[in-house]
Amino acid sequence: MKIIRLRPLVSALILSGCSSAAFAQLGQNLSVDIRSLTMGNAVTADPPGISAIHFNPAALTKIEGLQTDVQGVLAHFDVQREFSAPADYNVFGYSDDPLVCHDGPEILADFCTDFKGEVSGDVEYASLYVPVLKKFVDLGEGMPLAAPTAGIAYNPPGSKTTFATAMYAPLIAGFGAEDGNPGNFMGQQVALERITYLSPSIAYQVNDELSVGASVGMSYQAIAMNTDLRFPNDLIGMLRMIDEVVCTPFKENSDIITDILLLGICNAQEGMNPFGRFGQMDLAVEQSLSPSYNLGVLWEPREDFSFGMVYQSSAKMRLKGKYHIDNAKAPSELIKGLMSSPTGQILAAILGFPNYIPASESGLVAMDFEYPAHFQAGIKYKVMPDLQVNFDVGWTDYAAWDKFKFEFDRQISALKIAKLLSEHVSDSSLALPMGFQSPWSWGIGIEYSATDRLKLRAGYEPRTSAIPDDKRNTMVPINNARLFGLGVGYRFDADTDLDLSIGFLQSRDKIPANTSSLANKEGVNNLLLNPYAGLNVKTASNITILGLSYRTRW
Repeated sequence: MKIIRLRPLVSALILSGCSSAAFAQLGQNLSVDIRSLTMGNAVTADPPGISAIHFNPAALTKIEGLQTDVQGVLAHFDVQREFSAPADYNVFGYSDDPLVCHDGPEILADFCTDFKGEVSGDVEYASLYVPVLKKFVDLGEGMPLAAPTAGIAYNPPGSKTTFATAMYAPLIAGFGAEDGNPGNFMGQQVALERITYLSPSIAYQVNDELSVGASVGMSYQAIAMNTDLRFPNDLIGMLRMIDEVVCTPFKENSDIITDILLLGICNAQEGMNPFGRFGQMDLAVEQSLSPSYNLGVLWEPREDFSFGMVYQSSAKMRLKGKYHIDNAKAPSELIKGLMSSPTGQILAAILGFPNYIPASESGLVAMDFEYPAHFQAGIKYKVMPDLQVNFDVGWTDYAAWDKFKFEFDRQISALKIAKLLSEHVSDSSLALPMGFQSPWSWGIGIEYSATDRLKLRAGYEPRTSAIPDDKRNTMVPINNARLFGLGVGYRFDADTDLDLSIGFLQSRDKIPANTSSLANKEGVNNLLLNPYAGLNVKTASNITILGLSYRTRW
């Protein structure tokens, strides 16, 4: 079976933070080097050509003379999500959620009489955020993401020093869907990109056994998204009950007495609904220059054995950009109703509510973001003259994502309401606790030399999720994942190599109702980001990567 695929501003920003976290775990090292992909990324002790800039710059000393590498990577994202209502599904007594319920407006019951069962809707196409245009570009249904890379290295004759630079994408991913897709409440279009456009590197051969190296990466970082928003929460359910039950007798017969007693809530032209659409948000933040560095060591005591180690530094950034919100009518009418009553105005003043909610809001936003540090070490061992085994272990500091902080150039009406629910919110800032973990992972690769010219490769890398069980979400559905790779390398002559690779990453996850505070948890204190509160969620991600590499020496 196929699986799918208090306020708009606050939730959209939270979504953007979550998307970066999930994407980073999903896309790490998938678009850097295709030979590494087929070896389960277990190449610290056996880095491939100029891509050693990323995996272990010390191995650049293995390059002789002038060498160039050109690679093309195509990635196809098949992201699916499925939603279903458990037997006891309700939000403050209401269960007529149109996402999972067939009932139309002709059914007057507050509870659903005909549940749909499993609701599916795939992510429909890949998307990219284009820096110069500052907008999304949708690639069309079935079209893959492309990540071309290129590099050049030079080792002067007789020198122990090698110089290099490359352009590559440590992380690039994005998706989108058409209007009406049930998955759009956690991102209709999402893109996360880190593109290293310049990476000056140097490696030095200390002796016949030991090499050291370093590289400095100059990268572009962007996070962009637009999303529909809804808040199926008991507080919103209570407001619906007040509108439909308490206010019904006074809708056409209100007076000053009822306005005072009912705080003016009944004067709203449209009532609140926990299953209604609250608005739509566009957000994009970026940084043109985000520097980081890699340090590597390569030890080769014997021809059949080597040990490698690399440290990839973190990159702390201050991402800046713009946001735009289109607010739905219902929340605006609620504030308008409060302002129509003396007692409503007093309550709003005590709580610090805005005097009104505009139809749209725009402004500048900044986000503190850290691309996490990574450490990896591994060995290469030739079991037989024609059979080589690589094994690596690695650690990524996703615990640096303890929280994401957003700051705005003005006071936001959304935050004036949300600050009542959290100590992490002020009128013009938001700090979102994330609680991510720093997992260890491993990978293994096998390379068989069928002939002097032909090499066959296979790799496997199980990826432990950095996302805690109570933070799983559907933005990019991933928990634990498995990466498989197959490849073939062919040497045309002493100076020219061609590699062809295919990789497949698979992730499956179940998020039972009321288990994740970033997807489907119930409770009054989970208002801000639970668009599927009370629903069961299943996710599946299948990513297929094809790559071609051409390497030549001059």
